Amino acid sequence: PADIYVYRTQKWVNETYDTAPGYVSCSVTGYTGWNTVLALTQGLQHELGISPTVQNFGPGTFNAVKNHEIVPEFERNANLLRLYNGALWCKGYWASQSLGGWGEESEASLRQLYADMGLDHANAGQRLAMWPHVLKSLLRMDQFRLVPGGDPHVRAIQQRLNSRYVAGIGIPAMSLVPCDGIYSRDVQQGLMMAIQYELGIAPGSINGYFGPGTQAALKGRGSATLTGDLRYLFRAACYFNSPTYTANGQAHYLAADIGTDAPTGTHLGWLQAFQRFSQLPVTGHNDYATWAQLLVSSGDTTRDATGCDCITEITPQRGQLLKANGYHIVGRYLDEHLAPGDDGYLGKALKPGEPQAILNAGLRFFPIFQYNGTELGNFTYDKGYDQGKKAHVKAAEHGIGTGTCIYFGVDYDATDEEITSNVVPYFNGVKAALAELGSRYTFGVYGSRNVCIRVSKDAGARWSFVSGMSWGFSGNLGFPLPENWSFNQIHEYEFQPGWGLDHNIWRDGGDPGVSAVGRG
Repeated sequence: PADIYVYRTQKWVNETYDTAPGYVSCSVTGYTGWNTVLALTQGLQHELGISPTVQNFGPGTFNAVKNHEIVPEFERNANLLRLYNGALWCKGYWASQSLGGWGEESEASLRQLYADMGLDHANAGQRLAMWPHVLKSLLRMDQFRLVPGGDPHVRAIQQRLNSRYVAGIGIPAMSLVPCDGIYSRDVQQGLMMAIQYELGIAPGSINGYFGPGTQAALKGRGSATLTGDLRYLFRAACYFNSPTYTANGQAHYLAADIGTDAPTGTHLGWLQAFQRFSQLPVTGHNDYATWAQLLVSSGDTTRDATGCDCITEITPQRGQLLKANGYHIVGRYLDEHLAPGDDGYLGKALKPGEPQAILNAGLRFFPIFQYNGTELGNFTYDKGYDQGKKAHVKAAEHGIGTGTCIYFGVDYDATDEEITSNVVPYFNGVKAALAELGSRYTFGVYGSRNVCIRVSKDAGARWSFVSGMSWGFSGNLGFPLPENWSFNQIHEYEFQPGWGLDHNIWRDGGDPGVSAVGRG
């Protein structure tokens, strides 16, 4: 239901700052949303002398709050207090009903918010030092109480990240992470910053990216025994990737006790299962390949792989080259939506006789279908239905046998909302088309981890082909490998001049691909 105090906040902030330079009015509905907290942010900027105001709590706003050096209990600017109270109401905390005052109700809620964030409100120095961080988080949609579906053990890790690395150490680039029990992109970045600090990277150089410096620091450790905070962070990364799956498909959960004093043996079985599931050497150690797999969707991009895919025709000579370089299976496109001569035409479709040339080289192949997969507008039920039929016809023309899985591509960073509104309906269309034509072929999904997980769960994709090399995709940050992953695309490189190749981990026991073709 709508909240009367949120409604009053929205009405007040519009009336008060309507003429402030740059101000964008928020909807007066009684429901909190981004437009409300951004309006409050602009009100804050106006009170602190920033003009024109902008819809962003950036470094300028942060520094203005920091330089103001007044926490709410000592604030005498009534409009600032109204903004703070309004922000508490919008975050779901009780506050002063008059908005303009700062009584015990407001202060008690602020104490609770500090505690929910993992911060020490009773420590006057920390209370003041953390106020700019707290206010920035108040004016976002981040949650700091356990949400439905949230894990209290994940929340404890989130609070510890805030307590040690934002409040304690003060990593310059690090903001407070949500404490809602959900592993997300922001939490993943906070975890990475914490790991960078514990690896000895200077606080001013910490950026949250799995770059060359972080990789070198992890490689330099080898598999040395972990202690203290780095051991805790390694186990936190393991917990975020839990469950993993055993060879027979059973979910394997990591024990929740990841404290630094927990016996190592309680986590060994999970770690070995994770390494096996991820197609890593089963060492039971915190080696570089395992760290990489826990932290980024591409994992260790230098590791050996037996799968690949490309837009280039596989001639007999190219097939022999792939085989000689350790590849056993290659992904190829069934069709292309552009005609020769069109701008952007790639000539990527399988050529007549090419499937047999691939097989003759001792390779297998797996079919991919993608029309405009980089655009949201491609993903509708009707287009899925149409493309499902086209894919069936092309596969049959090449003599591809019954039971083969065709991978349909989602080649952009689809948000969770877009997956619900467009991507899942598209795959339902694909499914209906293939069923109508006799279910000769099954369908798989190519995309981010989240796309693969959602499409497999909500539309019934048989196998997942994960775009792991796009590690910066929001759909790859904060999500584990899909249970049904068969290929993980981890690296793109020029195999030969003019011949680009994607390097794919092919999972043992995954999609067998095509090993024989018949007449078209």
